[in-house]
Amino acid sequence: MSEPLLKDRPLLKIEHLEVHYGDLIGVSDVSLEVPEGSVVALLGSNGGGKTTVLNAIAGLIPLHSGSILFAGQQIGGQPAFSIVRKGLALSPEGWRLFVQQSVENNLLLGATPLRDKTRTKPLLDRVYEIFPKLAERRNQRAGTMSGGERQMLAVGRALMSDPKLLMLDEPSLGLAPAVVESMYETFARLHREGLTILLAEQSIELALEVSDFATVLQVGKSVLSGTAADLANDPQVQKVYLGTG
Repeated sequence: MSEPLLKDRPLLKIEHLEVHYGDLIGVSDVSLEVPEGSVVALLGSNGGGKTTVLNAIAGLIPLHSGSILFAGQQIGGQPAFSIVRKGLALSPEGWRLFVQQSVENNLLLGATPLRDKTRTKPLLDRVYEIFPKLAERRNQRAGTMSGGERQMLAVGRALMSDPKLLMLDEPSLGLAPAVVESMYETFARLHREGLTILLAEQSIELALEVSDFATVLQVGKSVLSGTAADLANDPQVQKVYLGTG
């Protein structure tokens, strides 16, 4: 059992994260905090390092240097299966589903890290309640679903591990506006129910609208952090740091 969280300690704290891909530097100096119960946006243009940061937190790629603390425990460098069991789950960009498997089998694979297998059925019922369309399509092959349905499935699979922190990588990418709006309504509901969310997004306006705090990445470095409201009202944020406006 993990130690209780301290009120003045963030659920997730990253300090001076550096990740290499061979001779290439994925991110060179990223620091950010995610308070418990908050939504934190990780912003930046394509190639800025958002996906690399999330993959490093999830244990999918090794750290070169830096620190990743979750609930006060160092998790940097631990294997992905161990990190999931501590209460972190990633819904990745591009979904990474088992396309030949059914919707339900994909969801059940998300419950693999659970030590108490009796929790699988209640968690599955909860995902089907959150995403009724997945319940309707439970026997359908994942590869035959639309982009919006695949995004629902990727999030649902992440929820099957019953995370304390849900990480979402570009959940709006390639989806129709109506689907994006529905997905973000779901994220808001999960937040109201107490889930902490770290959201990597290129859609700046959308991300800042739903977030409490935000960190901006530029060429592999965190260059600005603050409340979402402050960043949304800063005329330099989009123009200087995000290359828009």
